[in-house]
Amino acid sequence: MHLKTLKRSRFFLIASLADHDVFYRPDVRAGFEALFRSFDCDATFQFFKSFRRVRINFSDAVTAAEARVTLHKSDFNGKEMRLYFAQSLHIGNSRLEPPKPDKQFLISPPASPPVGWEQAKDATPAINYDLLCAIAKLGPGDKYELHAGTPTTPSVVVHVCESEHESSGGEDEEQRRARPRIVQTRRPEYTPHPLH
Repeated sequence: MHLKTLKRSRFFLIASLADHDVFYRPDVRAGFEALFRSFDCDATFQFFKSFRRVRINFSDAVTAAEARVTLHKSDFNGKEMRLYFAQSLHIGNSRLEPPKPDKQFLISPPASPPVGWEQAKDATPAINYDLLCAIAKLGPGDKYELHAGTPTTPSVVVHVCESEHESSGGEDEEQRRARPRIVQTRRPEYTPHPLH
């Protein structure tokens, strides 16, 4: 915690007690309160058992300072009592602020892109003009070797298929009829059923 954020309040003290009886025994508590009421009869007390602390609220800063100077490191009920001016923390805003949007774009899917973010432009596609030229030169029935074979790898060859019209020119009528055709399946007849 930075010291700049802490403010010292001169109107109340915090008593650090080694003696636990002040929290459990009413007679010890009354003796403790009487010590501080001798400085300010309007002093109020808040007891925090789990922290072994007592907050003493004074009506003005002068009486709080006098009580601290007089009673700090004094003996109470056989044990040393320490007094401190309480520190109040000033946060700045009473509401919790959202986190800084430094890395919010890592959320999937992102709520919104970070400030200054621009979408990357797609790279232009690589066009292999040699391949396009070679494909354009191919004719029906021709073949084109894309990759020459080696003793350890096969060659890659493209065979251009003949179209149906061009292939029919070399065949006679009987061979064309012998080739099976795919016939579309007929849709069944629709008969509406009356509603009951």
